[in-house]
Formats: sequence, C-alpha cells, structure tokens
Amino acid sequence: MAYFENVNKIQYEGASSKNPFAFKYYNPGEKINGQTMEELLRFSVAYWHTFTADGTDPFGVGTMLRPWDKFQGMDLAKARVEAAFELFEKLDVPFFCFHDSDIAPEADTLKGTYENLDVITAMIKDYMKDSKVKLLWNTANMFTHPRYVHGAATSSNADVYAFSAAKVKKGLETAKELGAENYVFWGGREGYDTLLNTDMKLEQDNLARFFHMAVDYAKEIGFNGPFLIEPKPKEPTKHQYDFDVATGLAFLKNYGLEEHFKFNIEANHATLAGHTFEHELRVARINGMLGSVDANQGDTLLGWDTDEFPTDLYSTTLAMYEILQNGGLGKGGLNFDAKVRRGSFEPEDLFHAHIAGMDSFAIGLKVANKLLEDRALEDFIAKRYSSYTEGIGLDIVEGRADFHQLEKYALELGEIKNISGRQERLQGIVNQYLLETLSNQGK
Repeated sequence: MAYFENVNKIQYEGASSKNPFAFKYYNPGEKINGQTMEELLRFSVAYWHTFTADGTDPFGVGTMLRPWDKFQGMDLAKARVEAAFELFEKLDVPFFCFHDSDIAPEADTLKGTYENLDVITAMIKDYMKDSKVKLLWNTANMFTHPRYVHGAATSSNADVYAFSAAKVKKGLETAKELGAENYVFWGGREGYDTLLNTDMKLEQDNLARFFHMAVDYAKEIGFNGPFLIEPKPKEPTKHQYDFDVATGLAFLKNYGLEEHFKFNIEANHATLAGHTFEHELRVARINGMLGSVDANQGDTLLGWDTDEFPTDLYSTTLAMYEILQNGGLGKGGLNFDAKVRRGSFEPEDLFHAHIAGMDSFAIGLKVANKLLEDRALEDFIAKRYSSYTEGIGLDIVEGRADFHQLEKYALELGEIKNISGRQERLQGIVNQYLLETLSNQGK
C-alpha cells in the first residue's frame, strides 16, 4: 500500500526550482572537501514526530490526517513501518531513529511488550535489507507511562528502576539486532519537581549505577555503538539532571563514565537552558564529547519545547561551523527531532518540512565550509589571542608562570591597552558569506 501517493522521490533541482517537492540547496552527491553532502550531513528522520505524533497539545486534540491511522494495535504499528520506509525512500535519507514505544505498542505485561517489539523489529530488519537506510540510534521511552511519574533510573520506587533496566536491556538488544550506530539516553523524568521530597544524591548515584550497568551489558552482547546523553534543563520535570552539556559532563566525570558517553545535542533544548545551539555544540566539541545532533529549533517567545523544523540559516551555519571543526559527526547525524505545526496536518506537509530542514542545513554547511576555508573568523581569533604566543603569555600557556613571576611582570607594566573584539564586524562577515553563498547558488 502507498501512503504518499501524491509524492514522488524528492530530487535536487537547484535554487531556481519552484517545485515544492524538490531540494533547492541539498544536493546529496555534491562534494565538500572530498565528502558528499549526504556523508557530511547524515540526515535522519525521527519516527515519533513523523509517524506517531497526532498534533495533540495541552489545549486541543490531535489534528493530523494520517492514512495509516485507520488501523489499530499491531496492525497500526506494521502500517507505520510501511509508511516510514516509503517516506525514507522518497526523501532518500540515510538514517532514522525511534523510541521503543514508537514502533510497537506496550502490552499489559513486559513479556507482551517484548513480543510486540520482536515482531516489529523483525519487520524493520526485513525492510532494511532492501533499503540503504540505517538506524542512527534507538532509545527507551521511560517518561510517558504513569509508572514513570517519579522518574525511571532516578525513581524513588525500586520496582520502577528494575522495570526501566529491563526496557534498556531490550533496547540494547534491539540496537544490536538492527545495527544501530548509537544508543541514546534522554532523561525526560530524571530530575525533580521539588527538593522537599527529593534525595538528590541517591537519585544521581542510582542514575550512575544504571549507566554503568548499561555499559556492562553492551559489552556483554557486543554492542559497540557510542552511548549518547541528550541534555535538557526542564520539561517535563522542573529540573533535569542532564541540564546542559557542561552539567552532563561534570556528572559523567564524577562517576567515571566519560569514556563511554558523548552527547546528542538538541537545538531547542539549548534554548530552554538559556544557551545558543552553537554554545552547546562548542562545549561538547572542545571536550571531545560531540556525538550527534537533534536538528530542530525553538521559538524564543514560547517557554516550551516547540520542536520546530530548522529554517534559521544563521543558526544552521553556526552549527555546521562547529560540526566541521569537530571533523564531522562520526557515527552521529543530524536527526530531525522536529514536528510539523499543528495546522500543517496533511501527509504532504511531512515532506515540505523535511525538505526545508535539509535545505537549511545544506546552506549552513556550504557557508560554514567557506568561512573555515577563508579563515574569515579564525585569523581574527588568532590575532586576538596572539599575546599568548610569546613572552609572558607563552609562559602562562606552557605552565612556566606562577604568581610571583606574574606580579613582578605586572608591577613593571605601563598602561594596558586592549584591542576591540569587533563583534559587529564579525557578524557582518557571517551575513556577507551567507548572502554570497545564496547568490552564487542561484547562478
């Protein structure tokens, strides 16, 4: 059965194309520094927003019109697999991601849930045989069901902790079975709503124990994909323990887990943490912890996780600037953890949204690559910090200076002169490169 009969395979047609079902800037075969756009960007479709979300929000019921929703139970789960692979093929994406409950319904018992997962996992594996698409990562949903009201690996209830461990054990087996590139942990309810009833140390200790058990089991079954933590400061809890990259890194180092984990960074979560997307990417990059990206954007006028498709070219440029300096994303990718707006309810809107996101990151890639090739920002940064390349600055960097030497040097100083940071000039340079790239693309 075809679920998107009105959509053919999406092709690159260039910036002058008026075809709404064509890429204008994303040319998967185009090479940038010896690698194709497809290889560099590693796009992924999020199963939950694309095939299970129905448009429900706190103020209204679902609005999405989905041809597979005429089914129920396991028949619905199987229909979603069929629709998913049709969309993957027509978008020609290399990856997809899912939570366990996205692909198969939970049963009344854990054993029944396992059986449902086994059926759909086998179906997905069979579809993957005839497709180039691979599993970027999977994860366990440990936040939707009422059992997780007090958390999962940080729950005050040891029975919930054990149930959560069983879910992740099965998730790792699924990852192994489907050849997942990574495995993700998002602690949606790993945090607290009030400290008045919270033993924070026990909860964090238990979370670390949970992660160590996951590491041990992955080794036991031979799953070698990186583990990724996805930081988010709040929502649904008031405070989540993986608040941002810096907080997550401190946690990992404190519990001896830093060798086994990297970060899956989401743009909208950075916004909620009071950071820019590029800030979170850079903190991860300079610490060797940038693993993968959830490519979306938030609305700064709204105080929740809106998960919009990324269309802000300035943001995609600065994101790709960090990713390219990281040497790419390795086994990670750009996963569209994004949902069409509630008013964009027709099946074709799923294609329009992904096309816009893929084109936006393709532009960001080209602009960022040109900025780095020309050292448009790097030369200024090098000059700005040049005082650390000689004299007292070099002594500081190479660890030869102490307070005695620095005081002696400071006492002999005359007037201290700084140079301008040129922020506005640099912002103008980024704008110039962005506009030039768009102009050249249209020729």
